[in-house]
Amino acid sequence: MRRGSHASVHPVSATPHPVKTEIFDVATKTNIDPKGFARAVDEYRVEEWGLYMARSSDHPQFHYLESWLLPDLRLRASIFHFTPGNERDQDRYVDVGEFRREGDVWYSHDHYLDLIVRTGRDTTVEDIDELVVAVTAGMIDAAAAETAIDTALRAVDGIAAHGHDLDAWLRERGAPVSWR
Repeated sequence: MRRGSHASVHPVSATPHPVKTEIFDVATKTNIDPKGFARAVDEYRVEEWGLYMARSSDHPQFHYLESWLLPDLRLRASIFHFTPGNERDQDRYVDVGEFRREGDVWYSHDHYLDLIVRTGRDTTVEDIDELVVAVTAGMIDAAAAETAIDTALRAVDGIAAHGHDLDAWLRERGAPVSWR
């Protein structure tokens, strides 16, 4: 595993912030982002094992977002379609958190840790500093932080065992994701 951009021997430098929450309303085809903005969704696809979302974005670094919420795995897998000049050396971006469904509405609670997957090359864990600061500031409890760490390590292990191919690992876990 290569060292991520946030992984270092330097002191923790993250500013504490609350758990980021999103709402995915399949019936109204909207996504309420962590800042509270309602975003129109082009496509929702509900499977027994997860929810797919595809939508445009007005973010300066990416113009389109595809995501799979995978509640049983405690993961959200995404592909960011970057704008010219903002490309990143990543194939999949994975958030660790809590994801649940209540009827047509799904909820996402991001537990700080992220995985960057470069298919066939490596998988890194990012934002460990954010998790440490959040625990220290009381924004997430120790049990949830431990679950996030366990989830991230289990996912890195599985992805690495499949040649750093997230989609292959998810297929084996019963979540055969597909993308646009």
